[in-house]
Amino acid sequence: MPYEWLIDGIAETWSKTESLLSSISESDLDRPTPCPGWSVRDVVSHLIGFELMLAGVPAPELPGEVPDHVRNDIGKMNEAFVYERRDRSQSEMLEEFREVTRATLLRLQGLDQAAWELVGWSPEGQAPYHRFMETRILDSWIHLQDLRDALALPEDDHGIGEEIVINRFEAALPYVIGKKAQAPEGSRVRVNLEGRVGRSVEIVIQDGRARAAEGPGEPNLEISTPVALFWRRAAGRISGEAFLQATETHVQGDRQLAQRIADALAIMI
Repeated sequence: MPYEWLIDGIAETWSKTESLLSSISESDLDRPTPCPGWSVRDVVSHLIGFELMLAGVPAPELPGEVPDHVRNDIGKMNEAFVYERRDRSQSEMLEEFREVTRATLLRLQGLDQAAWELVGWSPEGQAPYHRFMETRILDSWIHLQDLRDALALPEDDHGIGEEIVINRFEAALPYVIGKKAQAPEGSRVRVNLEGRVGRSVEIVIQDGRARAAEGPGEPNLEISTPVALFWRRAAGRISGEAFLQATETHVQGDRQLAQRIADALAIMI
């Protein structure tokens, strides 16, 4: 089966989400999550709504003004599905989540190689379908952590989801450091990520462009931080200040550039 690992990744993430939802109470649905503006119920509503949208179900009307945490058209669509489910019970939410995710998995299992490689719409612009499914895993995995944080039920969610999240956010570092943080010409920034999928990444600014460093060299800025803090900042779940001030984050070198990078690191749509 083509791209079976992607199917396994999203199935694993959704299975853990379903198990979590089946263990909570009605009142738990209203707990606030680290995802700005959303409760546990709202996060689950978003996961349901996005899969319905991909299956061709039109978004409902969003009554009233658009909330402040909505920043784009995709956000408006998400919010419409969220609003529609604000009065639904825990059992209703769980059952609908099971239905829509299982329908998606069946559809994915039936795709051939050409369908996985077909270029089409994604939240990041035109992209092959397998790239879009990577994004769906990233979104679903981070929302699973939102639920765990809201419910104070931490658990080991290492696996394909975590690997995709860290790989995708690592790949954005040249854009973050060079374009968003405006690191000056000649800068060399080393980011050390610590944890199961940790790695050390070095970015240099040459000829006005940020790229992976080649060969040895001393950085003028080195940031060391746990994987969990890195992805939380990149996903916008903690502030740049909280990221830098955390006891597990260590900065050596240009502190002003470190602050600009921390501020620029929130890149999730």
